[in-house]
Amino acid sequence: MSHPPGLDLDQLRAHLDRERPGLVGGPLTARLIEGGRSNLTYQVGDGTTRWVVRRPPLGHVLATAHDMKREHRVIAALHTTDVPVPEPVLLCEDDSVLGAPFYVMEFVDGTPYRTAEQLATLGPERTRAAVLGLVDTLVDLHAVDPEAVGLGDFGRPEGFLERQLRRWGKQLDASRNRDLPGIDALQAALGRTLPDSPAPTIVHGDYRLDNVLVRQDPDGVDRIKAILDWEMSTLGDPMTDLGLLVMYSTDLGMTESPVSTTATAPGHPDPAELIERYAARSGRDVSAIAWYTAFAWFKLAVILEGIHYRYTLGQTVGAGFDRIGELVPVFIEHGLTTLKAPQEG
Repeated sequence: MSHPPGLDLDQLRAHLDRERPGLVGGPLTARLIEGGRSNLTYQVGDGTTRWVVRRPPLGHVLATAHDMKREHRVIAALHTTDVPVPEPVLLCEDDSVLGAPFYVMEFVDGTPYRTAEQLATLGPERTRAAVLGLVDTLVDLHAVDPEAVGLGDFGRPEGFLERQLRRWGKQLDASRNRDLPGIDALQAALGRTLPDSPAPTIVHGDYRLDNVLVRQDPDGVDRIKAILDWEMSTLGDPMTDLGLLVMYSTDLGMTESPVSTTATAPGHPDPAELIERYAARSGRDVSAIAWYTAFAWFKLAVILEGIHYRYTLGQTVGAGFDRIGELVPVFIEHGLTTLKAPQEG
């Protein structure tokens, strides 16, 4: 039995047999699934059924252990609603089993579309339907009453935007090692023009096409079967999710990008249509969307600069990392332009 790094299958099997007798039939096999922001994701099977195991990265700092409980909690709460999430199987907070807390959920068949090339294989009509479905599913998520599903204390919505801006400003300060024209002006402008948040909702925090699984139903329609990667989820301002989705749906005007963007796939709806559809379906006021989109550009610029900083220190190796640095000014420029653009009503 081969064990992928961080997953002792004998220990996992013994734990599952104790907690969920009869769940597992044959011997377990496993493989590491690529993707995900930082936590490790494995596909595990017994020859008949497949599951997914999520755990913090190897050598994780204590703080990320908290993610497992939060992720499992939000999935378990949403599984009772119309929001598509995998069915949770169990949460284990005992470090002695795998060396870190982990949770198990059902395996959902589907594709996370990461690139325009991948999405283009669907053709324009199916691409359009899949991306509009992404908006509709976000509306469904934001329509869930947090109190009704036991998530009333899942975050602190008061002062959410100020805290977010402060948090990403601190992240920026932690990786400053070169002059980045415009980034301080962007941060200051965002701080000066903070919108009033609508009523708080469950916020995914990293909502985009490659964090959902899409599968074609027998009727030929591509539907979202599961939203994944709930690491950043909390209670907060729903417009931050929409702003991020708009940002990821914008053509960067680059032939190659190390950042997931599917915007250039034929049939992909443009940002204005996504905003309009969200407004029509949710009934929410989207007049401040330029601020939220600019904030998404700022946040990604900070994340990318952090990756670039680690790359310059020799802490990050791999294809594409050498080009991350030149992408940061593009994101800053988009942020500044978006903020100055007329607000869409």
